[in-house]
Amino acid sequence: MRASPTPLSSSHLHPLLGSFAAARRLHRRYPPQGNLGSDDHYQNNATKYWDKFYKRHQNKFFKDRHYLEKDWGAYFSDDHCGTSSTNGKVLLEVGCGAGNTIFPLVAAYPKLYVHACDFSPLAIELVKSNVDFRGDRVNAFVYDVASDDLSDKIKPSSVDVITLIFMLSAVSPNKMPLILQNLKKVLKPHGVVLVRDYAIGDFAQVKLRDRNQKISENFYVRRDGTCSFYFSEDFLSNLFSRAGFTTVDVNIYCKQIENRSQNVTMNRRWIRAIFSNFGCNVPDAGPI
Repeated sequence: MRASPTPLSSSHLHPLLGSFAAARRLHRRYPPQGNLGSDDHYQNNATKYWDKFYKRHQNKFFKDRHYLEKDWGAYFSDDHCGTSSTNGKVLLEVGCGAGNTIFPLVAAYPKLYVHACDFSPLAIELVKSNVDFRGDRVNAFVYDVASDDLSDKIKPSSVDVITLIFMLSAVSPNKMPLILQNLKKVLKPHGVVLVRDYAIGDFAQVKLRDRNQKISENFYVRRDGTCSFYFSEDFLSNLFSRAGFTTVDVNIYCKQIENRSQNVTMNRRWIRAIFSNFGCNVPDAGPI
């Protein structure tokens, strides 16, 4: 593990450099056409756009994230130090969607208790209607962490782990500091925040550039009105550092995915990171 990120080198970006640079040149040559609307427009209407997303896809769009147990199991387990807690850990999943993060974790960790929130009422309906939903294990509620005070719903300093799985990218970078300050209110002094999200240079970002869907630097709107931000290691670490968190680990990883039917190779790039509250010790989850 490393405590601070290093700038991305050209080797980290290969083989995406060519396609990403080409998309950037295309964007400069053809500036955004039409009226994409302001940042505020998409953020003010985010609930509407995401409700439409879940109405269309239900719980079929995202796969259950069973990989979280493998990568970060030590943070969810109540016996990572060789001793078992009676009550288990308390998890807050922000932007829970249809429950693709929380249901695999609840099944894997019998003592885990989960608070799950999303600003989409339809997403919360999908969580509560899931056959695996248990009210004694999951507290699911509609909430906008960018504007509502989490301590009104969750006891301050009571949460062990917060997961932000492809959540921060959906909001404006201007609102991200407000969200992190809100999370600190309910996170224990020794608590951690686990992040997985889209990284700068991802294939999806290249496509959005090609379609002139840029709102601001590294922030784009999709055709359905939902938004996506693409993170660098430095941006994400600095964001959390300014909010009073300590970077435990941050890493960008790449994967080539081939679509043989369309003869397309997609260079996908994601970022994953661990941040601790007040710089306290955290369990060793191994390299990510």
